[in-house]
Amino acid sequence: MAEHDQGFVLTRFDTLMNAVRRSVGAKAIDMAAPVVNWARKSALWPMTFGLACCAIEMMATGAGRFDIDRFGAGVFRPSPRQSDLIIIAGTVTLKMGPVVRRVYEQMPEPKWAIAMGACASTGGPFDSYSTMQGVDRCIPVDVYIPGCPPRPEALLYGLMRLQDVIMREAPSAYIFESDGTVHRQQEFEDDDGLPASSEPEKVVATV
Repeated sequence: MAEHDQGFVLTRFDTLMNAVRRSVGAKAIDMAAPVVNWARKSALWPMTFGLACCAIEMMATGAGRFDIDRFGAGVFRPSPRQSDLIIIAGTVTLKMGPVVRRVYEQMPEPKWAIAMGACASTGGPFDSYSTMQGVDRCIPVDVYIPGCPPRPEALLYGLMRLQDVIMREAPSAYIFESDGTVHRQQEFEDDDGLPASSEPEKVVATV
């Protein structure tokens, strides 16, 4: 008998099956990683989530002149449960931090985050008592886009860099936690939206 991290008891059969899944199953899935990652990067569904003036540039990116649909990311969804990409476009206040974190947690895995603009990345010019100095204090961020506000071309460039990140990931890490390449697991405090550690934790395989 062995005890799982969650506290319930695993039989020897469960332990054996977990070992088989993490060794044989994970390798089988990672063999198809180029195809899986290509499908994921080519069909990103961003969430309709704008906080301030950067959201105007995000809307312009989805319009006909710049056409973010060329990259497969034009299907903006109204619900976090239908999205796999959140673009934080605008200033995040400390009062808004827990809401941003709750919305991010409602998104299914795999999911990614882009901090668009100086305010979302570092707080921008608002070094005040009410402004969060970077959205990475409440959610993990994959790509930072500088600018105040950044032009639509900058958002498209950040999207292409996110696609490069997706292509380097191991699909089995989301299922079996068999690879240490997923870096979205972070420890946060409960309510105030501030992280316990600024360094992201990697998923480590334990068999």
